[in-house]
Amino acid sequence: MKPERSFQHIDVAAARELLARGGVRVFDSRDPASFALAHIDSACRLSSDNLDALLLGTPKTRPVLLVCYHGNASQVYGQMFADFGFAEVYSLDGGFEAWQQQHPKTASPSLGPQLSGWLHEQGYPVTNLEAVAEHGMTPLMRASKAGDSAIVAALLEAGASPHTRNGDGNHALWLACVGADLDTLEVLIRAGSALDHQNDNGATCLMYAASTGKHAVVEKLLAAGATPQLKTLDDFSALDMAATIECLQLLRRVERATSQAVG
Repeated sequence: MKPERSFQHIDVAAARELLARGGVRVFDSRDPASFALAHIDSACRLSSDNLDALLLGTPKTRPVLLVCYHGNASQVYGQMFADFGFAEVYSLDGGFEAWQQQHPKTASPSLGPQLSGWLHEQGYPVTNLEAVAEHGMTPLMRASKAGDSAIVAALLEAGASPHTRNGDGNHALWLACVGADLDTLEVLIRAGSALDHQNDNGATCLMYAASTGKHAVVEKLLAAGATPQLKTLDDFSALDMAATIECLQLLRRVERATSQAVG
């Protein structure tokens, strides 16, 4: 019988050493306003809304550091990640309060006049980067759809999550595919946005791009490692949905390469 996986407790000093190694995903479960005021660099806000996306979209080989207010909720989340198969999971003892006592200047990056002005123009509060507008659109989703790569990068730097989903189960990368701006796609992909995330209908970004004939987007997603074999709830793949000969050729090329590699 295999021993049950469990998370590890970690104090602030050890957490600092862990972060210095690089490659650590930091998930902070405090409320949006508290997170916006101050958080550990590179932290992503964790909530029940994006928990599934983070569990599915984060490589299980990467260390995960869970942070909350005082170190209680992070233990619950830590066990969830451990149960899901993550190899290295830590809960910060004392939570963010303990961290901030030793790092009093820890704070979210300054939003700056450009990002603050953009949020104001779009009707979003500057204190909550996960605020939701109509159709479940967060600031990151709206900027991604608009193809504003500079604002997308600024939002991610300030702590906006690339994993949050709207009412249809789509995340920012899907909206970026709608906008078809390749620079925006690159920013989100580098931020770890899940390439193979499937929405409520089982559709992926690659399926959407293929079905709308956005061959440059299809090429970008395939180059980043998107999986063309996935299928919707109706059993359609990206290849089945290809709307143009360019998209069809790109997908068939990957299909042939995969078949040859397996053979």
